[in-house]
Amino acid sequence: MKVAVAGCCHGALDKMYETLELLQRRHNVRPDLLLCCGDFQAVRNEADLRCMAVPAKYRHMQTFYRYYSGEKKAPVLTVFIGGNHEASNHLQELPYGGWVAPNIYYLGYAGVVRFRGVRIGGISGIFKSHDYRKGHFECPPYNQQTIRSAYHVRNIEVFKLKQLKRPMDIFMSHDWPRSIYHYGNKKQLLKMKSFFRQEVESNTLGSPAASELLQHLKPTYWFSAHLHVKFAAFMQHETNSKEELPKATKFLALDKCLPHRDFLQIIEVEHDPNAGDSLEYDAEWIAVLKATNSLVNVTQSSWNMPEKNGLHAKWDYSATEEAIKEVLEELNHNLTIPCNFTLTAACYDPSKPQKNMEPVHTINPQTTEFCAQFGLTDINDRIQQAKEEGSGRGEYEGEEEEEEMDSTGSAEEPSEYSTDNSGLSSINPDEIMLDEEGGDEDLSTCSVDPSPDHPPEFSTSFSDIRIMPDSMAVSSDDAMDSNNEELDKSGASRQGEEKSSTERPLKRISGEENGNSGVKKIKRRNQAIYAAEDEEK
Repeated sequence: MKVAVAGCCHGALDKMYETLELLQRRHNVRPDLLLCCGDFQAVRNEADLRCMAVPAKYRHMQTFYRYYSGEKKAPVLTVFIGGNHEASNHLQELPYGGWVAPNIYYLGYAGVVRFRGVRIGGISGIFKSHDYRKGHFECPPYNQQTIRSAYHVRNIEVFKLKQLKRPMDIFMSHDWPRSIYHYGNKKQLLKMKSFFRQEVESNTLGSPAASELLQHLKPTYWFSAHLHVKFAAFMQHETNSKEELPKATKFLALDKCLPHRDFLQIIEVEHDPNAGDSLEYDAEWIAVLKATNSLVNVTQSSWNMPEKNGLHAKWDYSATEEAIKEVLEELNHNLTIPCNFTLTAACYDPSKPQKNMEPVHTINPQTTEFCAQFGLTDINDRIQQAKEEGSGRGEYEGEEEEEEMDSTGSAEEPSEYSTDNSGLSSINPDEIMLDEEGGDEDLSTCSVDPSPDHPPEFSTSFSDIRIMPDSMAVSSDDAMDSNNEELDKSGASRQGEEKSSTERPLKRISGEENGNSGVKKIKRRNQAIYAAEDEEK
């Protein structure tokens, strides 16, 4: 089947869907599925805008609300993960995933689903070491800290995904797995984004948590976004035994959604021709959720996941065949995800703007139904209980001011993994820019006018689409052949500069290697990204 993959959508749904329709009209190519790798911006109203951590000049309504209200419907099944520029209050309603609009499905904090027999997983948010070991404690109305920490990846989501044993076809993350740039054309990447050089050379660009998932899951495809540049890589995984067949991952990072930018990729994926056209639950994932339900934490206290270190009675929460069978029996072998989308907030009305609308903490009926069906903890219900108990004592832990920390996320904290001295630091160019833009000082500011980045009407250019061949054209054998010219033109890249890079395992960098300096250099890189965007406008 044909799968379309998009990078940072930034609320420009009309742009994405019009481009896909143009593809069908001109070339008779109709994708069966659309995947979006974060910064989707499912903004329903003015209150949602107040929950989006972006500088004021980027806080625009865009067009999602038309799909939420039913005015429009997505022409193709769309599955997306969250990024670091989202209406966090909306996505928080669906921690286990769910429909944000008809035919548009959010994977949750982490999730796995199936479509036509293809297994699709993803993890939302970006990595920050100082929030990694906390629970999901945030709830609207957010304060200056929680509006950001709400979209930071947590160790429990990574732990759940690492319990999976069955093969993964496609996986999505917003930020890149750390070290993946060693398996593609670094020279071309640094030519396009020279301000990445220091982090690439020090091996600190990207998420170490995503790297661990890449090593464990070994998916056929891994898609990311976040850095607003197109980049391809090919990673051959090491086998754990002689009996294990070699596996490789084709990685692709997508550019952001803008007119005249190559932001869509079409790939052909093998599927089960006998499978239906409905989105389905993944039985192993449901079994893992049930097994790890006792680990749910809604406090901001730091904690490690269970591991085999003599400190935990149980550390293996993977699903047994019997547990998976029980899930199938509970569902009567019908894994179809119900189309139970429900409006949970007022929809934006251009004729009646409400700029002072305040966000509220909402329990979504989809989550209530999902948790009741599988015996899971409703995270938002637990947060509300904790808030009520705390308010009775005159305090609520989730609303306490957090200790001021370096925005680079370089705070030293022990990890629950074997490399406990890892700094687990990562860099997010967009988030750091909030400090410089003064975004935190004016969280109430929002605009309901069309964004200059995404005008409401435009003439779609077919240059926005690339159809990727089956090979993804990134294998080490043909890294330097003539086909590389076409990928270079599109902003994609080939397998690494040195042959030895394909043999280099992904690794984490210790706190000593990362250091705690470099904030000014990070900001320069960030300024370069936004300067480039402003020039495009």
